[in-house]
Amino acid sequence: MSQQGYVAAPPYSQAQPGMGGYQGGFGAGAAQPLYGHYGGPPQTFNGPPTGMMKAPAPAAAGMPPPAAPSQYNPNVQQNGAHPQRYPPPAAPASYGQPVQSQYNNMAPAAPPPAQQLTNQMSTMNLGSYASGPMQSPPPSNKLCCPAAFPTSTPSSNGPADDATRTTAPQWQAPQWQAPQWPHHQWEAPPCQAWVDPFPAPFLQAPEVSSSLVLDLLVQLDTPSKQVSLGETWQGLTLPGSAGGLAGPPQKKLDPDSIPSTTQVIEDDQAKRGGQVYITNIRGQVPPLVTTEFPIQDQGNASPRFIRCTTYSLPCTADLAKQCQVPLAAIIKPFASVPKNETPLYVVNHGETGPIRCNRCKAYMCPYMQFIDGGRRFQCGFCNCVNEVPAFYFQHLDHMGRRVDFYERPELSLGSYEFAATLDYCKNNKVQNPPAYLFMIDVSYNNVKSGLVKLICDELKTLLDNLPCEDGSESSAIKVGFVTYNKVLHFYNVKSALAQPQMMVVSDTAEMFVPLLDGFLVNYQDSRAVIYNLLDQIPDMFADSNESETVFVPVIQAGVEAFKAAECSGKLFIFHSSMPTAEAPGKLKNRDDKKLVNTDKEKTLFQPQKGVYEQLSKECVAQGCCVDLFLFPSQYVDVATMADVPSHTGGSVYKYNNFQVETDGEHFLTDLRKDVQKSIGFDAIMRVRTSTGFRATEFFGAIHMNNTTDIEMAAVDCDKALTVEFKHDDTLSEETGALMQCALLYTTINGQRRLRIHNLSLNCSLQLSELYKSCETDSLINFFAKSACRAILNQPVKNVREILVNQTAHMLSCYRKNCATPSAASQLILPDAMKVFPVYMNSLMKSAPLVGSTELSTDDRAHQRLSIMAMGVEDTQLLLYPRLTPLHNLDVGSEALPAPVRCSEERLSESGMFLLENGQSMFLWLGLGSPPDIVQSLFNVPSLAHLQGNMSALPELDNPLSAKVRSIISGLMEKRPNSMKLQIVRQKDKPEMLFRQFLVEDKSLHGGASYMDFLCYVHREIRLLLT
Repeated sequence: MSQQGYVAAPPYSQAQPGMGGYQGGFGAGAAQPLYGHYGGPPQTFNGPPTGMMKAPAPAAAGMPPPAAPSQYNPNVQQNGAHPQRYPPPAAPASYGQPVQSQYNNMAPAAPPPAQQLTNQMSTMNLGSYASGPMQSPPPSNKLCCPAAFPTSTPSSNGPADDATRTTAPQWQAPQWQAPQWPHHQWEAPPCQAWVDPFPAPFLQAPEVSSSLVLDLLVQLDTPSKQVSLGETWQGLTLPGSAGGLAGPPQKKLDPDSIPSTTQVIEDDQAKRGGQVYITNIRGQVPPLVTTEFPIQDQGNASPRFIRCTTYSLPCTADLAKQCQVPLAAIIKPFASVPKNETPLYVVNHGETGPIRCNRCKAYMCPYMQFIDGGRRFQCGFCNCVNEVPAFYFQHLDHMGRRVDFYERPELSLGSYEFAATLDYCKNNKVQNPPAYLFMIDVSYNNVKSGLVKLICDELKTLLDNLPCEDGSESSAIKVGFVTYNKVLHFYNVKSALAQPQMMVVSDTAEMFVPLLDGFLVNYQDSRAVIYNLLDQIPDMFADSNESETVFVPVIQAGVEAFKAAECSGKLFIFHSSMPTAEAPGKLKNRDDKKLVNTDKEKTLFQPQKGVYEQLSKECVAQGCCVDLFLFPSQYVDVATMADVPSHTGGSVYKYNNFQVETDGEHFLTDLRKDVQKSIGFDAIMRVRTSTGFRATEFFGAIHMNNTTDIEMAAVDCDKALTVEFKHDDTLSEETGALMQCALLYTTINGQRRLRIHNLSLNCSLQLSELYKSCETDSLINFFAKSACRAILNQPVKNVREILVNQTAHMLSCYRKNCATPSAASQLILPDAMKVFPVYMNSLMKSAPLVGSTELSTDDRAHQRLSIMAMGVEDTQLLLYPRLTPLHNLDVGSEALPAPVRCSEERLSESGMFLLENGQSMFLWLGLGSPPDIVQSLFNVPSLAHLQGNMSALPELDNPLSAKVRSIISGLMEKRPNSMKLQIVRQKDKPEMLFRQFLVEDKSLHGGASYMDFLCYVHREIRLLLT
């Protein structure tokens, strides 16, 4: 049966995850040997994004009998009975998942294409895949879908109460046959998308495969030459240089006929929202990151912790190279878990520490196979057979599974923690709780603007909310205070003092901390002295005229303080200007708009080396994370100043032309979120994989001393790391592919712990499976981060060309190998990637990649660094903002209005729209907005009476005002960063800023509309196919 099962059109249905036969359970039956890559001492890592599922080793159907406690299980009381259950292992079968492919960097189109491609790929480090033109696919038998898939379906029961369920009921895995569906082929008239008129069978069963077919430009002649990226098509300038192609005007597509991101999101929410997602199936594709759904861990990490670009890896490197889909995982190791889901269990094996494989050092997990009556276990990663320690021994049931399977989180869950022993601690000593140092720039501008007073007033209440471990009454975190301009002032706030004492260090070349006792203190003990200090600081510097500042010595002071206290911690630095005072790290203005769109543009993003690079290493070694709050009124060289935060797991917040009245609340909300978020310190992470593939590239707010250990001074609940994999051998369809992310870190109480996330993926010899299991949101996260890294080393224009060619390459491979033959005028998109082009086009119009002199260099550098640490949900929202109509709001309903497409065509003169992308928020008001709505929201009779620079809605006592404010505050609460609300009226000057975010339209700073980009990509695909 052919790959193009039907032609999809507007409510473009999403591929269903429950397809194909996945093995149902873990650990029963002997798995095939796997060989691991990493040996060596215990290492850890942090993982950022939301996750996927893994499949167990093959075994007979049928669950083991209820687990019974045993005298060999010392942890039953500690962990609690853990009755999570798995469906029985079914016969393994490949699940419909996209094959991950190696990332081929594509050369700009020009003759000879093969040579260009090779050259381009060798220069760009976007991926580590072999260069060369696309290879022909294997014979067509690999492209056919089997008529039926055996599958194990996840249990539909909601999460049961762990405390009440003591036995694990037997579970029968239903087998179902996927019907053979008639294949409909259409001669589509020009410029329309078509829907299969007989879609009924697709309502109940997952698609064997689905494609979206769009008819584009039927009259276009097949070009005889390759067109370079900069040339225009249909009179529209596309990414790259200027130029034009002569030709007859073409008929335009109806915008409603091309895939809609909002429709895809809405459909997935309707289909999978609210349903319990059970992680007991290997290679299962989770709901979209925008869908709200509860998760029950049954052996694979939750998608909140790990998401993949595809959940079905290609079995061979050749297949990966052929389809060019990057194989990557986005790991968010500290992702927040909702209150209605179980927090991670902590397993404590006492002084013996976690049980590991002797060869590859993988930690005990559901992929370990117990043999020889339970006396030995075979590692699922490297196949090494290990002895089971006597204290850990347990008998096996008739299925070969340990009878304490459900009582041990490390055997039955995808994510859990181990209490680490002294072997995992620095210098083999117990760790001290971390400290927070608040370092305030008291130069002239900050004092006069009221910023210093604002910070001091906020700290009085904020320090009551320092994060603490569950169950603790107060936080163990110590606090300290420094103020600075071109010298540093340290404060002794020891609880025994009546007044705080100040000590000044003016020698910034050799930084040291002048006091130890009384500098880092417990806030509760020293509350009175700290209050006194925070009251005095604004007055102390009220008459200061010092405008020069230092920067590097401030961070050095923090590192020295943590060294002296033998702890890790975080620096909160509030800074406003370029450090120009004579001291290490002094900067000069190097902003040059003439470099934009030249080969030297990359230098604008590169940090100045030397002292900053060395400082990053020192911070990571000490576990000193830096969070930087910038309040610039001009260029401050963010690329350099933010270099230390971006390598220590820190964050950079930027408030241009800060004014307390309009920006104060925006800044304070960010500060509160930053201080209170859950976090781990002094972290090191490692990603282990089963034989056949390995982690090769790492993107994030990280530091790497070698090729495997990812080091972070701190990792918080919003930071994500993107890991790219490549083949080093052939993968097996039967055993699949396994990964384990292990993160060693210090808790806020000073305990050393290992956080483990495990995931199993499918492997397939069929490209159709790879494309079916792709996840667009994860793909675009990978491309965004790899592009943001690439612009450090090559011209932005080249990176844009590579992105377009990569898009065309992935889609042309799908068309060539997975879709039925059709007219050349048709653009065929895989169902799972049908909105990929809109995200890719938006990425190329983002600040770092757009190449416009109208955008400030600092803003571009700031967004580049922000993207590098983002999780999947953050990049999705950044690249496709949410545009919500509020003029037809039902104030009595809990439901939010459905968002509309991000295009000017969706706005209406009488409408009111809220746009947000996680960084910015706008309330757009049409000129014809009804007076009653304006009165209800702003308490003025018409838009003409509205003040120009409002940044918040007034609190009015009426249902509409309450509802709109509640929607805005709800969105603010969900996002990692605060967003300043900007209220814009149609046709006012500030509306230009708002229009930049309408990503389906042509960009003000250059860049094609979604429609034009789709047509352009289609042309590139046709060139590749001919």
